[in-house]
Amino acid sequence: MPSFAPPRQGSPLPIHPPQPAPLADAQLRRALDASDNAIVLTNSAKRVVYVNEGFRRMFGYGPDEVLGRRLNEVLLGPHSDRDLIDSIRANVEAHGHFHGDTLLYGKSGQPRWASLVINPAGDDADGPGGSISILTDITLTKMHEVLQTRVLEGMVKELPLPELMALVCREVERIAPEVTATILAVDAQGLLRPLAAPGLPAAISRALDGVPIGPRAGSCGTAAFRNEPVVVTDIASDPLWDDYRALFVDSGMRACWSSPIRDHRGQPIGTFAFYYREPRMPDALHRRLVDVCLHLCAVAIERDSTHQRIHQLAFFDVLTGLPNRALFRSSAQRALVELHREGRPGALLFLDLDRFKQVNETQGHAAGDALLCEVAKRLTQGLRARDLIARLSSDEFVLLLSECSTEQAVQRAHRVLHAIAQPLNILGQTHVPHASIGIAMFPSDGDTIDTLLRHADQAMHQAKSDHRHSLQLFSAEMNRRAQERAALERALQQALSDRSLTLHYQPQVLSSAPGTLHGVEALARWNHPQWGMVPPSQFIPVAEDAGLIHELTLWLLDEACRQLAAWRAAGHDVPCVAVNLSGRSFHRPEFAQEISDALQRHGLRASDVLLEITESVMMDARPVTLQNIESLHHQGFKLSLDDFGTGYSSLSYLHRLPISELKLDMAFVQDLTTSATARALTVSVLSIAHSLGMVVVAEGVETTGQQQWLQAHGCPVLQGYLFGKPMPAQDLETWLIDKTPLAAFGHR
Repeated sequence: MPSFAPPRQGSPLPIHPPQPAPLADAQLRRALDASDNAIVLTNSAKRVVYVNEGFRRMFGYGPDEVLGRRLNEVLLGPHSDRDLIDSIRANVEAHGHFHGDTLLYGKSGQPRWASLVINPAGDDADGPGGSISILTDITLTKMHEVLQTRVLEGMVKELPLPELMALVCREVERIAPEVTATILAVDAQGLLRPLAAPGLPAAISRALDGVPIGPRAGSCGTAAFRNEPVVVTDIASDPLWDDYRALFVDSGMRACWSSPIRDHRGQPIGTFAFYYREPRMPDALHRRLVDVCLHLCAVAIERDSTHQRIHQLAFFDVLTGLPNRALFRSSAQRALVELHREGRPGALLFLDLDRFKQVNETQGHAAGDALLCEVAKRLTQGLRARDLIARLSSDEFVLLLSECSTEQAVQRAHRVLHAIAQPLNILGQTHVPHASIGIAMFPSDGDTIDTLLRHADQAMHQAKSDHRHSLQLFSAEMNRRAQERAALERALQQALSDRSLTLHYQPQVLSSAPGTLHGVEALARWNHPQWGMVPPSQFIPVAEDAGLIHELTLWLLDEACRQLAAWRAAGHDVPCVAVNLSGRSFHRPEFAQEISDALQRHGLRASDVLLEITESVMMDARPVTLQNIESLHHQGFKLSLDDFGTGYSSLSYLHRLPISELKLDMAFVQDLTTSATARALTVSVLSIAHSLGMVVVAEGVETTGQQQWLQAHGCPVLQGYLFGKPMPAQDLETWLIDKTPLAAFGHR
């Protein structure tokens, strides 16, 4: 459990005050102390046993002030996330670690946003159960994000300017409680007009209204007059305050730093000031706060007289400075009209970074932002005057190249891929980014920007699926497949909603007595009203890609359990039903419980259902996957490994995981009578399974020759067209009654 969480009930507290955890040597300690990150070790009682110097620099606490305490006792404050501890506990229990952004407080009471990563520590960190917490200061990033979001939301809601400026002051004072913020406007006559000063007495604002700017007009009036920042470290003695000192004498303010708010021409249109309760200079955080706020205040103050800044924020990506989708569409459509009039070709390059999500997850969003900015810079460097560029969303960028042939577009795309793939340093780590590019040509692949975007996007996804770090030209065949797939996805969503899919069941028989049923495998079937039978090989991958596979898996499980219970109630002897499970469902912490609930709804036991998993599930090292497998095993479920031998199995997994059955892939079975290699491999699988006490089910048995070979070599269970095709439930009942599957169904 993480150091932020309280101990579990009954957890023993240490008898002696904890001592700093021993480190390997002085060199390692110096390396940890030199880190800009705060690093904290806790013991099994969740109490701090070590902090590095980065912790002192970030939060102001020395080791003697935190050793023996829990981090939540030290760092949580009035605006911290109330659900943080519960969120940490849930993530650690589900995934084994925690990674998130949270608001914490230093010794001085100043809030700091931190990226928090918690992992379990080794057993030598004062016993098992301890943790390592790494905290990265992201205050500046969050500060920019929060302030900008709040101000822009206020502008969209058309808040009056004083309310909007008061919002800025309150947010600044929440980030830096030691300051009092004020915003004044400068009108066309050079007079000060208070906009917001929520931390000062209202009488001061009233007194300042209409005061002219000048060379000795306090900090604010002088800053506007000079058009440069003015720092007064001691109001009581600075001559700039001679005419205004008495006005502030009862306010408790002792220092003031004021900066001019400039319009897009560089002219002062207001001032943004920080007041302090003691004589002092602004620190680095205050300077960054002001840098952010000055721009936002300039935009807000100008909005009634010009839409220039609003247009910038509405139509440009804030992070990279590139045009966004809206601006790109309008500009690109005008460019296409021009190309059409001139009879010239063009090319649309749709670029998506490869494995960008992994950068965010492993290095944090600050690293992801840095990567996006660098990619935007590299893309911009190669642009010609008539070319257009935009960041569409997340890690997607687009280029419209005017007067560009197909050959030239491919050459440009290769240069872009090469430029992006140059190494760069992100937060101290070397990263080599890669991208995939789809190309659509104007006018052959589309004569509107929406069509070109769609076709280039399809080509980009084809490039990713074929080979990452590559490019792909759009083709009509690609569009046809994309349209068919989209239609199939929509129809599948409707079928799942209507519960119009069905299950067929294929018998599994004992090798020693082929008329004796071992069990049945439940297989999803889809009979579309217009398309007829849609093969599982088509709709299962669509369900995977569209995020429908878990819903399909739960439906299949519930329907198979319902049918088995119905057979039992009708007196039909079906020993068990095998159900195929999606690997993605194992990434859901509640999946094992969902399986158990399905059986309980239909009055079945764990032994009544055999759960078939693929090798990808078996080799999935995610903690949540392993937890689901363990939970199912403890509940008495049997796991069957489907298509054994066709993937990348490791025999060690068979030993470590609770697998009770191996399904020999039909590719081996079909070649048994013609291939010595297939026979040798099958003998090996049978030997391994026998040694481990596992049942082997041979799939795809279609000939008596295959049956006889498998019987002779001790394969216990057979499944295939020789004994019965996958069939509706009522046909399986007939099969059970007749016990003559070969006469009833024959060969394929």
